[in-house]
Amino acid sequence: MDHQAKCDVVNKYQQAFAAADIEIIRGIFADNAVVEDPYGTEPKVGISAVLEFYEGALSSGVKLEMTGTPRTAGDSVAFPFQVAMGDMRIEVIDVFQFNEAGKVISMKAYWGPENAL
Repeated sequence: MDHQAKCDVVNKYQQAFAAADIEIIRGIFADNAVVEDPYGTEPKVGISAVLEFYEGALSSGVKLEMTGTPRTAGDSVAFPFQVAMGDMRIEVIDVFQFNEAGKVISMKAYWGPENAL
């Protein structure tokens, strides 16, 4: 995948939250994807667990606002954004790793209590 293709996936991810559309999420992630949000917590393994996690997030009304440009290297992209839910804001950096088909196989979200605004 080239830089633009990885950035396109990041844009789709943001669109999924804007539209609360789980089908966009389904299209982004591989069947064997692993999500760690935040990194260091119990991983969500497999598309069913990943979709269950995102259904909860999307139904809560969470929105994402990019706070910088994506950075790509190898088979991955990292991107900074702010999660907005009501008055709560959290600064986050996500890292997506892609398989050869261009699907996300690993998502790690880096944030902690010190990133809440």
